[in-house]
Amino acid sequence: MTQRLVIVSDMWGAKKGLWITSYLGYLQQYFDITFYDSQQLANLDLAVQTEKNVHEAFLNGGIDTAVSHLLKKEKTPSYYLAFSTGGTIVWNAAKKGLPVKSLYCISATRIRLDNSKPNVPFSLLYGGNDSNRPSEVWASNLGIEMEVQPNFGHTLYEDEKIIKKVCLSLLKEVTNITIPQQPLEKKVV
Repeated sequence: MTQRLVIVSDMWGAKKGLWITSYLGYLQQYFDITFYDSQQLANLDLAVQTEKNVHEAFLNGGIDTAVSHLLKKEKTPSYYLAFSTGGTIVWNAAKKGLPVKSLYCISATRIRLDNSKPNVPFSLLYGGNDSNRPSEVWASNLGIEMEVQPNFGHTLYEDEKIIKKVCLSLLKEVTNITIPQQPLEKKVV
């Protein structure tokens, strides 16, 4: 039986998310995939799509709206792969009872403001050059391990090397397939 994977986009949703097709290409033959555009989950309808406008819309109720919608839509325990704002949405939904088998968050920087974690298995991946990633003190205080990829910024999830690494990790977790991969230099904190 194919496992269910829910993917939640970054703040740009499908508008600037051509990179998401690479994840789908790797994963669609192994998973039954449901994709959510974060902006649609949050009911954002902005005339001007600047980074500042979109970011503020998520902070001013968009994240909470998206969490509520995700909780209403998703009742089946599933694997989750979520990017940036999408990671924050799923993280918060998991804390409110979203049925999560495991959560793989990439660049979910806003969770650094939380002082609690969801009671689900999760992995956190950040770029070493992402100035907004959670601090080592935050991670230590919550008993969390974060993986930090040196020489990458916030949008590391758009890089083909990271895409392959993340997909292989998910496939290994779910299917127990072992696929040889080129090791990336990494720092685990």
